[in-house]
Amino acid sequence: MMPVVTPVESTRPRVRMPDRRAAVARSREQAIACANACEDFRGKDTVILDVSNITPLFDFFVITTGGNPRQMRAIAEGADDVMKALGSERRGVEGLQSGSWIVQDYGDVVLHVLNPGSRTMYDLENLWADAVRVEDWSAVAR
Repeated sequence: MMPVVTPVESTRPRVRMPDRRAAVARSREQAIACANACEDFRGKDTVILDVSNITPLFDFFVITTGGNPRQMRAIAEGADDVMKALGSERRGVEGLQSGSWIVQDYGDVVLHVLNPGSRTMYDLENLWADAVRVEDWSAVAR
């Protein structure tokens, strides 16, 4: 006869796993605020891509175009100020001196500020074509 095993109560407190939907919703709000900051600094053709169902590394891309290196830096700095105010510290930055592409990593949101030539060459929207484009972001109140 097989012995009967009774479950033993764990003495460890239960840790509730964060609700993924709530986390993605929070990231979406941050991406929208970031995109609005890009628009405030005259970024062109700003788009938000929802990549949360494609990669576990991040949830949203914000992609915008700056006309020259000075404007690109202003867009990146303005977006950084907004993200900081929302409690999302920048984890990394690349390309501030390049003048062609600045990328800023905020964990769940990644900002890409490109000059027109780089935007055409790298074509991130096509590269991440499986991503859902967030269409209604500019209608969201600030």
